[in-house]
Amino acid sequence: MPAVTADTLTLPRVPRAGLGDVERPVLSVTTAPQGYEGEGFPVRRAFAGIAPRYLDPFIMMDQMGEVEYAPGEPKGTSWHPHRGFETVTYIMDGAFQHQDSHGGGGFISDGATQWMTAGGGILHIETPPVELVRSGGIFHGIQLWVNLPSSLKLVDPAYQNLEGRDVALLASDDGGSLLRVIAGNLAGHTGPGSTRTPITLVHASVSPGATLSLPWQPDFNALVYVLSGHGRIGTEARPVSTGQTVVLGAGDHLTVRAADVQEGRHPQLEVLILGGEPIREPVAQYGPFVMNTRAELQQAVEDFQSGRFGQIPAGALMPHTA
Repeated sequence: MPAVTADTLTLPRVPRAGLGDVERPVLSVTTAPQGYEGEGFPVRRAFAGIAPRYLDPFIMMDQMGEVEYAPGEPKGTSWHPHRGFETVTYIMDGAFQHQDSHGGGGFISDGATQWMTAGGGILHIETPPVELVRSGGIFHGIQLWVNLPSSLKLVDPAYQNLEGRDVALLASDDGGSLLRVIAGNLAGHTGPGSTRTPITLVHASVSPGATLSLPWQPDFNALVYVLSGHGRIGTEARPVSTGQTVVLGAGDHLTVRAADVQEGRHPQLEVLILGGEPIREPVAQYGPFVMNTRAELQQAVEDFQSGRFGQIPAGALMPHTA
């Protein structure tokens, strides 16, 4: 899981919790069920079983892989629609290609992020590049869906390509953890992602036995997802491991501790820490459409079927078949 690495001794430090800070308690720990998406790539449904009120403003998150493909095995998704939210795809290992009906597109790999605003409607495709399909190899990433408030549901579609070198790199107060700030603000340091819904998204690598203490915006919710490894969360020291999501309660600080011994493949505890300002509006979802009412969902389906989301470009990217 290379993503982006750096020497923590040279990075700005995030302050540890002080006497006046309030630690966020652990409300729940859930284990993501596993399944398949698109043409058949394996995913963990990170938010399955968690009440929407704890997720707001997030809709869903999938951990894609980690999987080591044999030649000819890598799979993606073909062209499909979205409306009413933003998709965030973060690749830690391997590569993905993207193209959409509004001119967006790019190649993302090893720590890069694509941030797509579906807004009023878009068609897009995500698929491994031909080289990865032919050779096989490791693939690992996440896709997060961030809801949009009703006032921005039909905003013009947009695309951001965030290279791994663009993320803000920080270290914990003791240098035992590397923090990659993809979006939002952490201890005065801002990530490159431009978010319409205020959120913070951080990928942290915590060394064995190290404790990560992070300030967290009090009016944001807080979730910790374990990408790989073993550790404990909160003052309760709740044990967690790969594929588990922790929902935290109110407070202005959170704590993650890595176990003294980690998995042989991954020498550190790898976690995603995310939260945002709750939208607190009704959510109506039908597959790739996330709106506020059933009538808006019906309109989304009609608009898609009528071609109002744009057209697949001539000579468009298509899934590679051996």
